[in-house]
Amino acid sequence: MKSMFEFIVKLICKLRYTIKLVYFKCVYNNRISLGEGVFFRDKFKVILEENAVLRIGNSCFFNNYCSINCLGEITIGDYCIFGENVKMYDHNHMYSNLYKRILNQGFSIGKITIGNNCWIGSNVTILNNVDIGDNVVIGANCLIYKSIPSNSVVKNNSELLISNK
Repeated sequence: MKSMFEFIVKLICKLRYTIKLVYFKCVYNNRISLGEGVFFRDKFKVILEENAVLRIGNSCFFNNYCSINCLGEITIGDYCIFGENVKMYDHNHMYSNLYKRILNQGFSIGKITIGNNCWIGSNVTILNNVDIGDNVVIGANCLIYKSIPSNSVVKNNSELLISNK
């Protein structure tokens, strides 16, 4: 009985994945490029504006709740894995005009490039104009706002402070 249940669950997951792939190709057409063996779990979300381009290499894995917000260009190399709740934004709100609402000032649009064989931990946010080299590991809860060279490990340096009452 358990074997049949596991088979049905895997079949449903595969069907949802296939439907999402077809959806991406139908909606975004040639503005999205997905390599062979790309896999994403539940609640994977892509926002791809009219002139934006998203390229994802071969054998990449996106865990639950990852999102890619692309107004310009995001490129992800081969064999990258993303923990839960990873967010990518290749743009930022403009806010320099004090006499205009931030909402109405538009965006500065950049790009994000992630090399091959990278592991991006859970709850990482990657901002615009960042290049991440090959073989990079980024630990959980990091805010990536500047480029990272190949063969690097990035860790969040926040301390856990515990005190008695």
